[in-house]
Amino acid sequence: MSTTTLDRTAAGRLPGTLRLGVDRARYEIRGFFRERDAIIFIFAYPIIMLAIFATVFGQDGAEVADGVPFAQYFLPGMIATGVLLSSFQSLAISIPVERDEGGLKRLGGTPLPPAAYFLGKVGQVLVVSVVQVGLLLAVAALLFDVDMPDASGWATFAWVFVLGVAAGAVCGVGFSSLPRSGRSASAVVTPVVLVLQFISGVFFAFYDLPSWMQQVASVFPLKWMAQGMRSVFLPDEAASLEPSGSWQHGATAAVLLAWLVVGLVVGVRTFRWRRRDDG
Repeated sequence: MSTTTLDRTAAGRLPGTLRLGVDRARYEIRGFFRERDAIIFIFAYPIIMLAIFATVFGQDGAEVADGVPFAQYFLPGMIATGVLLSSFQSLAISIPVERDEGGLKRLGGTPLPPAAYFLGKVGQVLVVSVVQVGLLLAVAALLFDVDMPDASGWATFAWVFVLGVAAGAVCGVGFSSLPRSGRSASAVVTPVVLVLQFISGVFFAFYDLPSWMQQVASVFPLKWMAQGMRSVFLPDEAASLEPSGSWQHGATAAVLLAWLVVGLVVGVRTFRWRRRDDG
């Protein structure tokens, strides 16, 4: 039997990309839940921020415009920023660290296709985001009496959440090629995330921000995730608080899909198994 025939036979026995991606996702999830510091930060940060904003701004039953309690108004932004942290920031920092430590180099020497590696990361982000948002919603409902949406609201929540997670994950993979080393990754990524949070209606009511800042935020997915979540948790009349006067579900889906495609293209073109100084 020729070498070519043996190679073809061996290749034919390899699991498919989807199966490898699922197996890789299980590995990534186990690895994440072993990092206690990452668990505490990613799960606790949105809850702590919601508690701070609801307590400070919601004293004596204070409300935002149209009679919406502060906890209810800021909850959608905290959900959106939680997704951003567990998807974009987590991957944009962890992948350069894995590359620096040689983990990606070892993976690159195996038959694992890059697509399966990406699927594993997306699967890990999805599971972490579900747990994170579930905890945040439980705190909001039990401690701050935030009303949960009806069936149609949950349907909107589902597609905004899934698109947000997918777009954030692939953008995180694409952005992970920008830091020159694992040590500098946090310094490069964290300021980007903070700026997006400040201009996207996470820490402030979006309608109170300057118009130029709203326009800049409209380019990026975090603003649209937060707006999509506001359409779920706020009453219909609160749509008048948005700059457009409506929830813009079509625009939300279009922008998130566009960033998903951009992230995929950039990630495929720029992803590296090795460090830049390692060939």
